[in-house]
Amino acid sequence: MSDQTRADGRTPQQMRPVTIERGWSSQAEGSALISFGATRVLCTASFTPGVPRWLTGKGTGWVTAEYSMLPRSTNERMQREAVRGKIGGRTHEISRLIGRSLRAVIDTKALGENTIVIDCDVLQADGGTRTASITGAYVALADAIEWARAAGHIARKAQPLRDSVAAVSVGIVGGTPMSDLAYVEDSRAETDMNVVMTGSGDFVEVQGTAEGAPFDRAELNSLLDLALASGSELSEIQRAVLAETLAAKEG
Repeated sequence: MSDQTRADGRTPQQMRPVTIERGWSSQAEGSALISFGATRVLCTASFTPGVPRWLTGKGTGWVTAEYSMLPRSTNERMQREAVRGKIGGRTHEISRLIGRSLRAVIDTKALGENTIVIDCDVLQADGGTRTASITGAYVALADAIEWARAAGHIARKAQPLRDSVAAVSVGIVGGTPMSDLAYVEDSRAETDMNVVMTGSGDFVEVQGTAEGAPFDRAELNSLLDLALASGSELSEIQRAVLAETLAAKEG
């Protein structure tokens, strides 16, 4: 691994400062405001008894997600997709990715015939909005499940969450593999990859693209190693945030 210093002073393997403010919304059953450096995403989880018609009577629950970016989350104002009358392909793709990532760690039988919808709204974008969304969405989901348990919608001993899930972007910039790319790095990366992982270190999804020259197996392995190390850090942050707030409530 190169010791090259990045524009913001980080080493190639170092993530930006990550913070998660749990319970940011007083109205949602679960919520988290997550920051990956200057990227900030508000994740809210809404719990509803019942499931879509196609799941009714099957004894299983449903978890899905929607993603959006505020008009001034970027350097120039974007028009709201609702005003344009059409949801963009990128928005659909990221929404589906977040939903898949969360369902990978959910036991829908244990959830019962209940639905949890996660909304991930990007307040400020500086690279890694989808990975920040997934990481924050897990915390919001965990809180919504505990809210439902306390309200009697989920059995007290049920364990809907089988594992945690987090995500990070990695890439090759200037020939050097790097973790958690800010926009200035992502925009000039030769290879760009988003990696979704469970807390136990298994992969949920790997999205990798050679923006310039193709990457070889050694570079792929290096990027995956970086992602796993960062994923372990993120899982620990998630655990600490959930444990700290739960301990405060119990006290």
